[in-house]
Amino acid sequence: MQAENDKKDIKTLSFGCRLNALECEKIKNMLKSAGICGVVVNTCSVTAEAERQCGQTVRKIARENPNAIIFVTGCGATRNPEMFEKIPGAVVIPNADKMRLESYVAMVNDKFTACDLNVKNADTGISKQFVQIQNGCNHDCTYCVTRLLRGPSVSFEYDNILADVHAACDDGFGEIILTGVDAASYIRVYDGRPFLISDLCRKLLLDVPAVRRLRLSSVDPAVPAIRDIIEMMKCETRFMPHLHLSMQSGSDTILRAMRRRHTANMVRELVKLADGRVSFGWDIICGFPGESGQLFNETLALVRELKPIRVHAFPYSPRPGTVAAQMPNQVPRTESKRRVKIITDAAAENMRAFMAGLVGTVQSVLVESNNMARTPDDIPVKILGAPISDRTICDVKITGIDGLVFTANVA
Repeated sequence: MQAENDKKDIKTLSFGCRLNALECEKIKNMLKSAGICGVVVNTCSVTAEAERQCGQTVRKIARENPNAIIFVTGCGATRNPEMFEKIPGAVVIPNADKMRLESYVAMVNDKFTACDLNVKNADTGISKQFVQIQNGCNHDCTYCVTRLLRGPSVSFEYDNILADVHAACDDGFGEIILTGVDAASYIRVYDGRPFLISDLCRKLLLDVPAVRRLRLSSVDPAVPAIRDIIEMMKCETRFMPHLHLSMQSGSDTILRAMRRRHTANMVRELVKLADGRVSFGWDIICGFPGESGQLFNETLALVRELKPIRVHAFPYSPRPGTVAAQMPNQVPRTESKRRVKIITDAAAENMRAFMAGLVGTVQSVLVESNNMARTPDDIPVKILGAPISDRTICDVKITGIDGLVFTANVA
């Protein structure tokens, strides 16, 4: 039986956030320990298009692997299980059960024994390791279906996070990225005192000298601890000086309609505090219900004023069960897409100007693969010359710009 298990394989595929990719890796290891063979698809439901693509992919996997069991989990499968249950070989594992081995064991039977799966494993990153610190969300943004599907916020124990970080360092990862559904709201209580996201970062840097680069995934700008994070980034060279803010809009009117907890001025204050020593990325939803041309222009003006170097802009997608899906004045999708392009182009202008200011400087970079690397501001760099081993951290001199990629030589 053991020999047979050794021949079995587990393939994984994730959609959406990096947290999904990290969870896929954990599920794979969990199933491997139990000798379970199959395909794990961690789905996304943040937009209708994301959910559609998940369904399309699972159907394709089923056609190409007719005897394999396909474990479909994640937000898409939790919100719309009926779509996946109709697919031959697919079984749905809801979010609440996705990290419980017994949920998968219960679904396995003699019918599903195929190996040699025709599925490419998800790439969870070569040089960077994501470490989950939190799951779920306690907020009530009107557009968000994720909080409904992942449940309330749960912050993980420090000792468990510490063990994951030590393991990543022992495996030779050059950069650790802390992630969660609402990572900025991380909070535990130790010795009767709150232990916040800023305390977590500070203690990890102190307790694990082997961490060479620490980075945060997307954070909520309304969380007061973000100010402490910025101050740390300004003085701690191992804490990468780039923050991705879940802005969603630059219009206070739209932010209120979204039930976001920050304002444009709050973000102005964060940028002022950064004093040019921390760069920013933003998420922006274009075409939220009620977003007139004038209100969209407020967001565009803020992008040009505060100059985030990276903006992940995407068209609003009404999700069933959310307040925003029932709001009046829905914006046509064609108009939402047009606004996405305008915002994306403005962000690209910011990036080009930012990059121009770094030509000729020496930057410490993390090599990912094929001499492609990342600066502390998370900008890609093509290192010219002899091959450099993946996961290497080295100094390079920026020599030029090719599109939105630096070119550089080893310093």
